[in-house]
Amino acid sequence: MSVFSHKEFDQHEQVTFFQDPATGLRAIIAVHNTNLGPALGGCRMWAYENDEQALKDVLRLSRGMTYKAAITGLPLGGGKSVIIGDKKTKTPELMRAMGRAVNTFGGKYIVAEDVGTSVDDMNFINSQTPHVVGISHGGQGSGDPSPTTALGVFMGLKAAVRHRLGKNDLQGVRVAVQGLGNVGYNLCRHLHEAGAQLFVTDIAADKMDLAGREFGATAIALNSIYDMDVDVFAPCALGGGINDETLPRLKAKVVAGAANNQLAEARHGDALRQMNILYAPDYVINAGGLISVYYEHLARKEGKAYDREQVLKHVEKIDATSDSIFKRADQDGVSTATAADRIAEQRFKQTATSKAA
Repeated sequence: MSVFSHKEFDQHEQVTFFQDPATGLRAIIAVHNTNLGPALGGCRMWAYENDEQALKDVLRLSRGMTYKAAITGLPLGGGKSVIIGDKKTKTPELMRAMGRAVNTFGGKYIVAEDVGTSVDDMNFINSQTPHVVGISHGGQGSGDPSPTTALGVFMGLKAAVRHRLGKNDLQGVRVAVQGLGNVGYNLCRHLHEAGAQLFVTDIAADKMDLAGREFGATAIALNSIYDMDVDVFAPCALGGGINDETLPRLKAKVVAGAANNQLAEARHGDALRQMNILYAPDYVINAGGLISVYYEHLARKEGKAYDREQVLKHVEKIDATSDSIFKRADQDGVSTATAADRIAEQRFKQTATSKAA
């Protein structure tokens, strides 16, 4: 399995494979770009079908983190890690072994939680390396970043509705939410409080039942969520959901959700534009969690307390950032995905040029 010739390889600075026979750890850490600062990105634990799937995921996710940090105005680079396994194989010893793997980067890569990992896991990692964020509040950390991620997605979704539907509020707006994990469920809470009408799906029936009781959400079969006649489709599960098979089925006027890498391929951003569907680029609106753990990293670096109010002020800027991207896309006659990429690349690639000079 060659990394350099891999379709998702994008001049990554470092891709390292780790295994620890004693704990069963099999992991990959990918650092995409550190022009703006150390690479910060979560650790995803997933039962990948094969090593190729894991490599593809970590390459795509780490690249996305570079763009996310740049578009959000943070002095960070992009990195990500994946562990091949699931909750059945996860142990404190395995997470400690992951901490030792992270520590070999000497701070070039900073780890946080992601799908399949938790605050407790970050605490175990922290026992082996200081280069971790999202640890428990008792350890002066920011805790679970999911609520902050959901808040940012909510901000971006509102901006998209305002731009595409001309509505300044979400009262009566129909939203189909795909995935009720920590972020998706918190997003539902915000949407419900704002008066939106919810249609939800998840692999766990009990989560749909709970959303029905708490938010009045209508449960939809997994594969039927794409066909819903709604205003907004909010992908909050795994990536690649917008693809050749699902695109023709979309009836929503807006796509705005929390999932990373929602577009299976870059050309799908252009396809959405041609269909007059406004896409809120995922790495723009799901940056709330990154913002939260960045300020934890900064506070620990400066020996200060984590400032939640500072985080919320930065997350609120996602609305204005999203709006500027929508307008830039209209002005340049390109997709919102292309407009966002151009702004992000201008920031982290200019920094590389100035360093070389």
